Amino acid sequence: MENRFNTIAGWVLFSGIVALGLSSLSSHYFHADKPERPETMGYAIAGVSTGGAAAAAVPIEALLAKADPAKGQAVFAKCASCHNAAQGGPNGIGPNLYGIVGDSIAQGRGGFAFSDALKKHAGKWDFKTLDAWLTGPAAFAPGTKMTFAGLDDAQDRANVIVYLNKQGSNLPLPPVPAAGAAPAAGAAAAPAVAAGDPVKGKAVFAKCGACHTNNAGGANGIGPNLHGIVGDDVGKGRGGYAFSDGLAKVGGKWDEAKLDKWLTSPRDMVSGTKMTFAGLDNAQDRADVIAYLKAN
Repeated sequence: MENRFNTIAGWVLFSGIVALGLSSLSSHYFHADKPERPETMGYAIAGVSTGGAAAAAVPIEALLAKADPAKGQAVFAKCASCHNAAQGGPNGIGPNLYGIVGDSIAQGRGGFAFSDALKKHAGKWDFKTLDAWLTGPAAFAPGTKMTFAGLDDAQDRANVIVYLNKQGSNLPLPPVPAAGAAPAAGAAAAPAVAAGDPVKGKAVFAKCGACHTNNAGGANGIGPNLHGIVGDDVGKGRGGYAFSDGLAKVGGKWDEAKLDKWLTSPRDMVSGTKMTFAGLDNAQDRADVIAYLKAN
C-alpha cells in the first residue's frame, strides 16, 4: 500500500515538473517574459494599433483623382439591398441615388421619407459630404435610419463616389490640393488648422442652439440670431438685440479671425460679456463652426 502511494506521488511530482518546464519553454518561445512586443504579431486584434506610424491622411480630392468607377460599382453592391442608382429607379429601404452627387441633402428623391436627423443637414451632397457620410452614417447624422456601418477604406469611398457621379450627375472632380504649396506673395499666412467643414460645424453648433438661432429671419433668444453673422458688424444690429457694452465697444466686422478669438473664449475677448459659454478649446471645432456660419 505504501509503495503504491509513493508511486502515485512520484507521478504527480513528475507531472508538475513537466508542466513547469513546458510553461517556461513556451514563455521564452513567445517572448512572454520580455517587455517588448513581438516583431510580427501572430494575429490582428480589431481596434488595437499594430504599433506602426499612422499613415498620413490623403485628401479626398487626391483619392477621387485616381478612383475607379468600375471598382466603385463593385463596392456599391454592398448597398444594393437598400439602394439602386438607375435613372427612374424606385426607392427601396433607402432612396434611389441616381443624380445624387450635387443634389440637396434629404430632399426630393421621389418623396422618400428621410429621417429627421438627416433633414437637419443643410447643403448639397458634394464630394466631401458624401465622403463623410460613407465613412460613418451614424456619426454624420446621429439618429439616422441608415443601418450601414460605413466604409473604412478611403479609396473604396472615393471609388463609390465617382461611380455615383457617373450615374446622372457627371460633375467635374475637385482639383487636388498642391502639397506644401507656398502662399502667393503678400497673401495671408494659412490658418493653423485645416479648412472648416460646415457639416461638422453644424453638429458642434448644436451646443449653441439653446441660446442662438441661425435660420434666416429667426428670432433672437438669450443670444442673437446668427444668420449672416460672418462679415457683419460686431455688437450691432441683429434685430435690435441688446449687446453688452463690452462687445459694442469692440467695433469692426465679424471676420474669421475675430470669430475664432471669440469662440476660443468670449470672456477673454470681451470682459463683462453676457455670453456665458466658456468657449471651444479645439481649434478644428472652431474652424468647422465658422465654416458653418459662413454657409448660412
